[in-house]
Amino acid sequence: MAEVGELLTKWNEDKKYQMLERLPSTYNPMYSFVLPKGENKHYVQQFSDIYFLRLAKLKPAVEAAAADAWEDFEIAGEHAQRVERVLDVRQGQLCWVAGTIYMDLPLKPNILDELSKDHWVAGPPPRRSYYSTAEDIQVMLEDESGRLRLTGAMLRTNLLVTGVIVAVLGTENADGEFEVLDLHVADLPRQPQRWERDQGQSALQGKMEVDHESQPKKIVLVSGLGISGTEADTVSLSLLSEYLLGESLGLEDQLPASTLCRLIIAGNSISSDVIIAPPPDAMDTGTRKATQKKYGYDSTAYNPTPTAHLDQFLSELLPSIPITIMPGEHDPANASMPQQPIHQAMFPHSRAYASQHLNHEEDPEPGWLDSVTNPWDGDVEGWRLMGNSGQPVDDILKYIDHGGPDGTGADGRLEVMESMLRWRCGAPTAPDTLWCYPFQEKDQFVIEQCPHVYFIGNQPRFDTAVVEGPVGQQVRIVAIPKFHETGQIVLLDSETLEVELVKIDVYDELDTEGT
Repeated sequence: MAEVGELLTKWNEDKKYQMLERLPSTYNPMYSFVLPKGENKHYVQQFSDIYFLRLAKLKPAVEAAAADAWEDFEIAGEHAQRVERVLDVRQGQLCWVAGTIYMDLPLKPNILDELSKDHWVAGPPPRRSYYSTAEDIQVMLEDESGRLRLTGAMLRTNLLVTGVIVAVLGTENADGEFEVLDLHVADLPRQPQRWERDQGQSALQGKMEVDHESQPKKIVLVSGLGISGTEADTVSLSLLSEYLLGESLGLEDQLPASTLCRLIIAGNSISSDVIIAPPPDAMDTGTRKATQKKYGYDSTAYNPTPTAHLDQFLSELLPSIPITIMPGEHDPANASMPQQPIHQAMFPHSRAYASQHLNHEEDPEPGWLDSVTNPWDGDVEGWRLMGNSGQPVDDILKYIDHGGPDGTGADGRLEVMESMLRWRCGAPTAPDTLWCYPFQEKDQFVIEQCPHVYFIGNQPRFDTAVVEGPVGQQVRIVAIPKFHETGQIVLLDSETLEVELVKIDVYDELDTEGT
């Protein structure tokens, strides 16, 4: 904390003050998850094509890993043979085959529930977890030919969910089930070198090479601002703004603020509780006239205050620090993955710092306010960053018992993040239980290049680890907590990729816990 004498001093016109300048950052976003515009965006095609595209993309990598591991595998003199399709598996034959995992869970949502809602039949409330007991779960392996039911202890010791591409080794028993002895996934893909993409683009555009001898900087990661438009948001957001701008405390505390080179907001900037409750007289049973809707929503149930407060918060920061903002589950964007950028019209004050074109690919360089997709990937200070606002992890935890009885616990989330990288899929349960766009040409959720930093927003608590790949890849995975609940932000060092946790809170003398 700064000394009182440093903050409360008499004005002296002869005293020279140190001029602080924020260090610039190198920012090169990718547009991997931008959907087609206008007439080119269709929702009439089948969602099943996504799984076939994913299998076609990842099957060669999975089979290559399996072939290396099981090349000399044999039992009782019988050598393991590769089978092309799951329906070609024969009883008693030691073999291995690759396909897509499908998990049949009794508590998983059913399409009949959606049909019942269309016919005004009261359906059950949505479940927070699909997991019941291991005995009730049926794990199957499928490809374009059919399905094969899997069994064995390996299924209980390996984390698997619907949509994962695996190769399984074993034999079919008398019950027609495939006894799994071992399994392999694709594991981490190739990891680009630092500055690799920036140097390539600079060479193509005739620019100078990127300066690698940059000063140490900090990338700020925050999620779950949860702005609701009430007075409860004012103090915490003001303290966060002062910290990022270097206006808080004394000179020794302001110096580190100059190293904060970019702010990344990982979703849920708006609180989930922003719908205005209907008046009591509107709760009658069918006698009231239906509410008139304009532009697809009920204007009487829309509260614009949170978005205005978010715009004001961003406009205070943007003259000093560039911002990358991702949409989340509660933000004004489409609900299905990948969520498209929050429209500039939602930021009347901040959009002056955004790019001039709505189509990002037309811009020679992004603006200081870069409204991006969820998930998102890009290069910051030469490192490949990839992340999302938390929906894929939350949905995966509904399949397993790591997240507690309701699937919302903090345990097991780093394991899920590591598994997603090794599966090479950022949203394996889409489109089965996670809404997504029906891709027809390419599954955008397939991870083709290994990131250096993989972050997930809106998690119950902060956590981090380093994941190592088979050929030396190293990935820093970060679970970003909800700022609205914890007051915590994450600082990522641009040189070492080490992380630092900063908590912004209001001091309370009556707080017995000392926070």
